[in-house]
Amino acid sequence: MDLEVHLGIDDTDSMRGGCTTYVAALLVEEYSKLGVTWLDYPNLIRLNPNIPWKTRGNGAISLRLEIDRSMVDDLVDIALKVVERESMIGDDGVDPVLAVYVGGVSDELRRFAYIAETDVVDVGYALKLADSVGVKRWVFKDPRGIVGALAAIGEDLKGDHTYELIAYRTMGMIGNPRMIDVDSVKAMDEATKGETYANIDYETGRILITPRGSDPVLYGIRGETPEAVYRAHTIIRSYEEVERWVIFRSNQCTDAHLRVKRTISLLKPYVAAVSEGIVSGRPTIIAGGHVIFKLDDGTGIVDCAVYEPTGGLRSVVSKLMAGDRVRVYGGVKPFDGRLTFNVEKIEIVELTKIYRAMNPVCPSCGRRMKSMGSGKGFRCDRCGFRDSDNSKIEINIDRGLKPGLYMPPPRAYRHLTKPPERYGREKTGGIVWFHPWHKP
Repeated sequence: MDLEVHLGIDDTDSMRGGCTTYVAALLVEEYSKLGVTWLDYPNLIRLNPNIPWKTRGNGAISLRLEIDRSMVDDLVDIALKVVERESMIGDDGVDPVLAVYVGGVSDELRRFAYIAETDVVDVGYALKLADSVGVKRWVFKDPRGIVGALAAIGEDLKGDHTYELIAYRTMGMIGNPRMIDVDSVKAMDEATKGETYANIDYETGRILITPRGSDPVLYGIRGETPEAVYRAHTIIRSYEEVERWVIFRSNQCTDAHLRVKRTISLLKPYVAAVSEGIVSGRPTIIAGGHVIFKLDDGTGIVDCAVYEPTGGLRSVVSKLMAGDRVRVYGGVKPFDGRLTFNVEKIEIVELTKIYRAMNPVCPSCGRRMKSMGSGKGFRCDRCGFRDSDNSKIEINIDRGLKPGLYMPPPRAYRHLTKPPERYGREKTGGIVWFHPWHKP
């Protein structure tokens, strides 16, 4: 009898190297040799990016397949060998976990994934949930990786999702500069505009599809469909060998972490949040070029920080004034004994109007008149027209801002940040297969 099986894996990499998606890529090859039926592309699930003990991208992976009951032990054995071989187990804070769940994804697991994307999850709670829903687990060191492994199973991407094609280098090239033709990346970006995103930061010219660390990823292309990322991949020219590549389905670029609206009184360390309130006072610029302003929603006041890497977003925020109503999106971190809201993007809901008192315009010649003294009216120096009953008029001053959503440049995006071109393109629905989706 065939079984629906979900494998979740997390916490195999460190700042020094390794990559959980590479573990998935190796397992895709091994399991495909066994003739399994794939129920989905491998899923790359990004969790709350504000967690301080996260791995580099706070990502976990899940593999969803249908197999004969007799194959379960082989499936697990292969996964354990690959995880043990490829994980940076010797590094501090690397705690790999393999989780295996049989059957359709339950509502309890979906709810757990939602919490893991937006909040802080206690390891003890994750272990109890795993026991209650029948998730088997293999823990290599500390069980902390169960949080990501369980969330990767629970986030079955029934809602908005995107795709990423990740190409991997050969082991001998790891640690060396990535050898990608820059002009081909520009050509790819132009050819797939609107279907792929965050390939290049045009303010700086920086190529964004190539990571900078000592991991096996050569490049990753994110897009709206598997066809789009595959087409983009065929345009890229690499001066080093691509060892393998895989298309992942993912919650990246969906704002999955920014789904919870929180009042300021309910903010706590490390959560992701959307909060709305009134700007209190003028923004200040501190050392390093960071901009800070205070937000008041009636339940409390919090410092909001817009950091230097967000580029032009700082100039927008620096123009805010007391009384402006704004909605901030981002994460909460403790700083100097109090909470700071680290702003990823900001929506100006309503601007307070600023007026300046001006002398009236002469109705005869159009020149601005001069005062003849307090309560005595105005006189035009050009044509001599006098008006003893007139008074100053208030002019609405253009502040150089308009209501709307303001975002940082692509180089400051987080993995989960929804790019502007994706607004209005959110999708739900089943899996549409595209071939090829991996090699080998």
